[in-house]
Amino acid sequence: MPAVLCLRDRLRGWREAVTADPRFRAWAARFPLTRPMARRRARQLFDICAGFVYAQVLTACVRLNLFEILHEAPATDAALAHRLALTPEATTRLLEAAASLELTYRRADGRWVLGPLGAAMIGNPGIAAMVEHHALLYADLADPVALLRRERGGNALSGYWAYAGAEAPAALPGGQVADYSGLMAASQPMVAAEVLAAYDFRRHRALLDVGGGEGAFLAEVAPSAPALRLMLFDLPPVAVRAQARLAARGFGARSAVFGGDFTADSLPQGADLISFVRVLHDHDDKVVMHLLRSARAALPAGGRLLIAEPMAGTPGAEPMGQAYFGFYLLAMGRGRPRRAEELQAMLREAGFAASRALPTPTPLLARVLIADVSAA
Repeated sequence: MPAVLCLRDRLRGWREAVTADPRFRAWAARFPLTRPMARRRARQLFDICAGFVYAQVLTACVRLNLFEILHEAPATDAALAHRLALTPEATTRLLEAAASLELTYRRADGRWVLGPLGAAMIGNPGIAAMVEHHALLYADLADPVALLRRERGGNALSGYWAYAGAEAPAALPGGQVADYSGLMAASQPMVAAEVLAAYDFRRHRALLDVGGGEGAFLAEVAPSAPALRLMLFDLPPVAVRAQARLAARGFGARSAVFGGDFTADSLPQGADLISFVRVLHDHDDKVVMHLLRSARAALPAGGRLLIAEPMAGTPGAEPMGQAYFGFYLLAMGRGRPRRAEELQAMLREAGFAASRALPTPTPLLARVLIADVSAA
């Protein structure tokens, strides 16, 4: 028996059927009351088609250090052409393209300065690192249908994330973890700022960051909770890098770093708070359930688990979850974006007593869930 469509679905079906009619679209583009909506829809569809070109304009700006140059001082076309080693024509083309994307802005005196989005790139090396990193993703997306049809893994992005396809991740040599560990360390402060705005770590005595990479998240948390014991668990070659980073930041005496494979080994005990920061969405459901159960076993009564990562279904940021991370993780070879409600159901299945979401300033970057272990 066919399912009965709700009124909302019937209305949406009628609307899309009407919109699919070229005669209606032509009329809507002329009629004063529908013209703004028709133009907005046309712009949205064009932006989807042109998104790769926009991204490449940004990549050119990053590789040429354009934002840093304009941050030093306003500059003319001629001065920028010399600094960028481009012809005057190519320089103006890039600057005007960047201006259309609000990355640059031409003042009334003809000099170029940072636009609002270009200014946001200053002091934010994590974004620049991700822009450069996307070259691998674009290579895998050159034929998206082939990517969808092939078995997962065995391509550029999965090769970059060495642990994604390794049979024995704990045995990876240091050289194979250096690039991705550095990328995560560069981008982690953005996520840490979201978590710190949502959660007070001073209520805990020890934090174990699982899959904590080079310790960038712990290094951001440490100053906000001076009495907090810092613990980290990651692959052995990554743990070595974390130990060095934490020591260099002056947190060596407060920290304990453990090397192992969290898909096979038990988690260290002794922490009353365990965090998974941008970890769970990188793994398939079976591994995620193992991690949640391992965290539940390692936590004492009254302990707490914190999950921070971009999540599917985030209001106002739906393309980030389902489109961007959906295809990024497909190319990576494992994992999938999950809704907060999905993670909460998995937490219940893993034995956590209760969980709730905490608001973050920029949900697109990260949302936060906390889950409690029963005190009894």
